[in-house]
Amino acid sequence: MPQKLSFKVIHASGQDDVCRASELNYHSPLTKGWQSARYCLYPQDLVIQLDKRARLRKIQVLSHQFDIATRIEIFVGDVPDGMPLVLDNARYTRLGYVSLSDNEKTGFKARELKSVTVDAVGVFLKLNIHKNHINKYNLYNQVGLVAINVIGDHIRKGLEDVDDLDIYGEQRKLLEDPNAEGLYNRPDYISPLDDLAFDMYQDPEIAQIIRKLEKKKQEAVLQERYEYAKKLKHTIGELQKVGEKLGKYEVEKRQAVENEDYDKAKLKKIQMDEYRLQIYKDLNVKDLLETTGSRHPQKIDLEPTRGPTPPRLLDLPRSSPSPPPRTPYDERIIPAMKSKESAPVESNLNTSPKTPYDERPLPVARTKPSVVEEEPVEPPPDSAGGGITGEAEPLSEKDMREASAAVDVFGEPLVSKAYSKTWSYREDALLAVYKQMQELSTGSKDDARTMLRASLFLIKKAIADKVYAVFKAGLMLLKMILTEFINKHKLGKQDTITTVERTLPNLLHKSGDTAVRNRDDAKNFVYEMAEFPNVKPTMVVPHECVKPWKGNPAPRLAQSRSEIVEALYEQLGIKDSKSGLTVDNIMNFCVVVLQHPSADVRLVGERIVKALYKEVGQPVKDYLPVDDEKTRKNTMWRLLFEYFDQVDGKPSKSDIKRKKAEEESRKQQEIEGLQRQLQQLKDMASGKAPVDENALKSEPKRSIKKPGKAAPKPKPKPEPDDDASVYNMDNICIFCGEKNPSFTEEGLDLHYWKNCPMLKRCANCKQVVEIASYTDHLLTECEAKSNYAKCNRCTEAITKAEHEQHVAEKACNAAKAGSNHCPLCHQNHLMGEDGWKNHLMAKDGCKQNPRRLLALNKPQGKAGGATTRGKPVGKGVKKTPR
Repeated sequence: MPQKLSFKVIHASGQDDVCRASELNYHSPLTKGWQSARYCLYPQDLVIQLDKRARLRKIQVLSHQFDIATRIEIFVGDVPDGMPLVLDNARYTRLGYVSLSDNEKTGFKARELKSVTVDAVGVFLKLNIHKNHINKYNLYNQVGLVAINVIGDHIRKGLEDVDDLDIYGEQRKLLEDPNAEGLYNRPDYISPLDDLAFDMYQDPEIAQIIRKLEKKKQEAVLQERYEYAKKLKHTIGELQKVGEKLGKYEVEKRQAVENEDYDKAKLKKIQMDEYRLQIYKDLNVKDLLETTGSRHPQKIDLEPTRGPTPPRLLDLPRSSPSPPPRTPYDERIIPAMKSKESAPVESNLNTSPKTPYDERPLPVARTKPSVVEEEPVEPPPDSAGGGITGEAEPLSEKDMREASAAVDVFGEPLVSKAYSKTWSYREDALLAVYKQMQELSTGSKDDARTMLRASLFLIKKAIADKVYAVFKAGLMLLKMILTEFINKHKLGKQDTITTVERTLPNLLHKSGDTAVRNRDDAKNFVYEMAEFPNVKPTMVVPHECVKPWKGNPAPRLAQSRSEIVEALYEQLGIKDSKSGLTVDNIMNFCVVVLQHPSADVRLVGERIVKALYKEVGQPVKDYLPVDDEKTRKNTMWRLLFEYFDQVDGKPSKSDIKRKKAEEESRKQQEIEGLQRQLQQLKDMASGKAPVDENALKSEPKRSIKKPGKAAPKPKPKPEPDDDASVYNMDNICIFCGEKNPSFTEEGLDLHYWKNCPMLKRCANCKQVVEIASYTDHLLTECEAKSNYAKCNRCTEAITKAEHEQHVAEKACNAAKAGSNHCPLCHQNHLMGEDGWKNHLMAKDGCKQNPRRLLALNKPQGKAGGATTRGKPVGKGVKKTPR
């Protein structure tokens, strides 16, 4: 019976420095395989030599994922009798060739496994590999094979030549028993354990144990130890799962080593060892192998039991979180042999840990009778299946009810394939629908509309499909409907709207898929669909996309949705009234995006808001929180509002604070300097210190006349040469300039507290502050500053309870650039300190300043003294209630 044959590569016309031909001698999840040299000449030759002459039954070739040959010719070689068994003496017979897919359909994420049935005798196998398929990943025009497998029978002259079998007495009788022949020795059967897929998935140590247990199971069946055989069968199934998991760990460990992440590699090694020992213990592997003895001492060494060989498409040994979808390949027939392509089977080496391991498909066939390969029968041209061959499983009652509309239009056989567990059937069903819709003759709009609505059900199902090829077939069908079918049959605008409204939610959900290419294709199709001539005037795509979501969707889904809106805004804009996008619907969407817990999602929302503000300006702020100190404590809002200030040409808050600090420091220095001058003048007037001419000259507006000269007559305002004006500076209010003999230290305190028209008592903290800086005091210094917010229109401090209404009404008197704004009467007046004095003290000044009239009615009041403003009076002249 056929079995896996050992071989070694003895000739290669060229090889890559990393992926050498010797890699083909071994099968494991870590096998790199062979690649030709860069920019080599074609065809390339590979020759392998079997350990003994054999009758070849099956040849398997696993191609590289992107270094793909267009065609591989297969030759079997033998040496004439009497000649040395060397390569130079080989005579070859051409068996035929196999063609390989360009793999574009899978995005170069899967490998094609060719399984070819042959019948030839020889000791050499030669592969003639032709030029490569051209793609963007194959930079050096190379070809590559990951693995080769040869299955056949050694040529035997008699039972005495059977390898590694010690057959005596009862064993010979068992081997010659017709019951054993019927069970194990069918000449056409190939064990699944010899299939290339088994070794490429399995941990090597586990694979050897499985083979030993399989022999034990055969032995137990012949000895009628059925309970023991049942345990062995269960253990083999469990070990297959374990072997795949260990194979995945081995790949991850190797990749960690290549990335020099040795901590991760060590962790994986420990994890593998502990897991392996625990499984051996749980499954009692040692006892099942009967290494300590057996109830039946005689040695029975038979060939493996029979089961179907599962051809498959193997996945890449990568560390990506989820396996790429598989792509179907049609059967091809080559001269002198039959070739059957691998059926799609998801690899477990790279399956995402979100998926429970026990729910993943096994890489080997599960039971059932053996499969006989047959040539495909081409369906007649008028086949109702639209080119689909084979039979899919029938629809369940639930599926029949769900798909009743599609069954009425396309027939149950086609819809059954759309529901099939075999994804190639599902893809073919969509292609058949595509063909039928294209071939539908123009005439009845009702027939076209009925077919359209039936196809939408299948399209929605295809968009949600996990297999990339089925998803792409669904997109192709949807595009044909929107760009060709509706126009051809002159269907109405409502049919276009219905088509988009039914499929767009599925596309938006697909944009959050775990697979990158599924996400990208879904988003790109939405962008493309928004520009379709039939779809763009309806504005359905932007309207649906900017609808705010409810709750907090998954970060990946929310980010993709936000990126779609961002791209549509860049693509369609808001200036065109027919674009479907406005400031209102975009900002309502962005407000929800900016509240998402994921920073990546919020970042996209920030980009949209910034771009929109740059285009339209102030209206964007109407949808955002009030720009105040409390809001700016949040980093996101602070950065947004600073960006707005930058766009508006305003200095940022940090610049304002820095300038304000510099101004405060300068004013404080002026006050301290003035106080020092006053003290020095007091000392000179009292005779405690000699007159300092430099000190007198440093006073910018006054000078002291030398002693001995007569002072001029008093005038209403003190003159520069009035000695009294110098020696009695302590009797002058530095704010309003009033001079009064009663202005001693206590007198000035009383003046500040009750009478000075330039000052005001704060209604909250009762401190005396300058009216000119009263707004800043309420916002930054007052004990009740948390109760106030600034109005950007009038610049005054408004209580937060009234702020929202105040801002909404916009009834306040707006502050003007280049003028002062009074917080008492809310009017604008001249800029500068003189402007404040005129407004707060003049006869026609501020009507809301009650101290103004008191100052005007005082006969002893004088003006002209030094003034200063901008700081609370509390720095030396602040007064609190007694």
